Amino acid sequence: MEPSRLHVETDMAFGGMHAQTANPCVVWGLDPAYETQVSYEKKTRCQLVVAPPLGPGLVLAPGERFRSFTVFELLHDSTERERRGLAQRRMYRVLAPWVTENPLMMHIRDARPEAVRLALDQCAEVGFEMAILSFGSGFNPENRDPKYREELRGLAAHAKSKGVELGGYSLLSSRSIGPETDVIDALTGKPGGAVFGNAPCLMSRWGLDYFEILREFYATSGFSLLEHDGSYPGDDCASTAHVGHRGHADSQWKQYALISSFYRECRANGVYLNVPDYYYLAGANKCAMGYRETNWSLPRELQVLHARQNIYDGTWTKAPSMGWMFVPLTEYHGGGAAATLEPLSEHLVDYEAHLAANLGAGVQACFRGPRLYDSEPTRALVERWVDWYKAHRAILESDIVHLSRPTGRDVDVVLHVNPALDERALAMVHNPLPEEVERELVLPLYYAGLRGACRVALEGATAQRHDLDGASRLHVRVRVPARARTWLVVTAESR
Repeated sequence: MEPSRLHVETDMAFGGMHAQTANPCVVWGLDPAYETQVSYEKKTRCQLVVAPPLGPGLVLAPGERFRSFTVFELLHDSTERERRGLAQRRMYRVLAPWVTENPLMMHIRDARPEAVRLALDQCAEVGFEMAILSFGSGFNPENRDPKYREELRGLAAHAKSKGVELGGYSLLSSRSIGPETDVIDALTGKPGGAVFGNAPCLMSRWGLDYFEILREFYATSGFSLLEHDGSYPGDDCASTAHVGHRGHADSQWKQYALISSFYRECRANGVYLNVPDYYYLAGANKCAMGYRETNWSLPRELQVLHARQNIYDGTWTKAPSMGWMFVPLTEYHGGGAAATLEPLSEHLVDYEAHLAANLGAGVQACFRGPRLYDSEPTRALVERWVDWYKAHRAILESDIVHLSRPTGRDVDVVLHVNPALDERALAMVHNPLPEEVERELVLPLYYAGLRGACRVALEGATAQRHDLDGASRLHVRVRVPARARTWLVVTAESR
C-alpha cells in the first residue's frame, strides 16, 4: 500500500493496466536504519527505491550517453480516495495530453476490402470516427506484398474520404516466433518463462525487423492507428546470440528502450495507440479500462452491468478517455445466442444499453463486428446516441465523481463534473430493474464549482432552479423507466 501522501510512477511501466501493477521500478522497501519506527521488527515499508527491476547492464562506448527513465511524484493533499483520483487523472492530462483524444471506434471483424468499405461507410453514416481492422480479421501489417499493401492504401484512402481514421491490430508478445528468436529463460537456458509463456525478444533480429516493418507500414499506408496487443510486458532474455543485447543484464532495458522509443515516434507522427499496458507516459493514448474478456460471453444484460462496474472501478485513476471498453456485436469467447447482439435489429434494447453505458460514461468501447446497423431502426438508434454524445462531449469526457458501484439491485448513477464548462455536471441514471422507479438523487456538486443554487435540465427540458445544501449537494427526484435510463444536465444559476 502506498503512503497516504505520495504517488510515484515512472515512464518505464509495463505488464499491467493500472499504475499500481505496471510500475515495477517503484518499490517501497524496509529501512532498518530507521530505529524509531513503530514496527518493533522495523518492517515498516517506508523507504522509496526507484530502479529498474533488472540492469540496465549497459556498456557505453566513448562519447555515448545514457538516458534514464523519468520518475514522476505526485504529492496528495488528502487521503480521500476521490480527491486523490482527481489529482492523478489531472496529472495524466498534464503530462500526457494525448490521453484526452477519445474517438468513437469500431472494430471491423473482416479485413476483406468489400467488408471494410461497408463498415467504413456505416461508421461515417452514424458518426463514428475511427475503425480498426480487428484481431482475427485477416489484417497483417507484416505482409509486405506490394499488391496487399496497395489494397490497404486504397482502404485508407476510402476511410479518409469518409472522414474516418483507419488503423489495425498487431500482436507483439504472447506468441512464439522460434527458438532462435524467443526470449530465453535465465533459469533453464531455453525458450519460455516469459510473462505470457513464450514471447519474441524485441532485440532479436526478428524483433528489430518487426519494428522497422511497422515504421515503414505506418509511414506509407495512410493508416493512423496501431492497436498493439500483448505489448512488451517486461520480459528479460538470457540469450547471448541476439543482435540487439549482450546478455541477460541488459535485455530488459534494451527492449524497454526500443518499444518506448517506437511509441514516442508513433505519437510524434500522429499514429493513435491502443495498448493494453500502461504505456501512457511513453505515448500510448488508451489502455483497457479493465475487464476480463470472458465477461463478454455472459448473457447480454449481465454484460452491460459488468461494463458499468468496470467503468466505475477503472475511472478512479483513469479519465474516461483513457480506458477502452468492449461491445461484442457478434459472439465473442462463447456464450451463444444469449450473449450475442447480432442480429442487431432483434436486440435493440440491449444494444441501446451498451451505447448508453459507455457513451453516458464518456468511455469509448470497441464495437466489434461486421456492421454497426442492420436496419433503419438500428441505424437511427446508433445515430441518436452518437449525436447525443457529441452534443455533450465536453462534460461526458470530464471527470467522474463516484457515488456507488452498480449492483443490478437498484439504480446506479454516473456523475460527470467540470467547473470550467457551461455544463457543470451531467448525471446518467441507469435502472436495471424490471419496473419503473422514482428515486431522490443526492449529487455532490462541490467539484462542479457550484454553491448555493444551480439549474437542472432533465433530458433536455427547460432548466429549473434548485437550491443546494450546505455541502453543495443537489437533491433531485427522478423517474426512470424499467431497464432504461435518464439523464440530467446541471448549469450554474444565472446572476
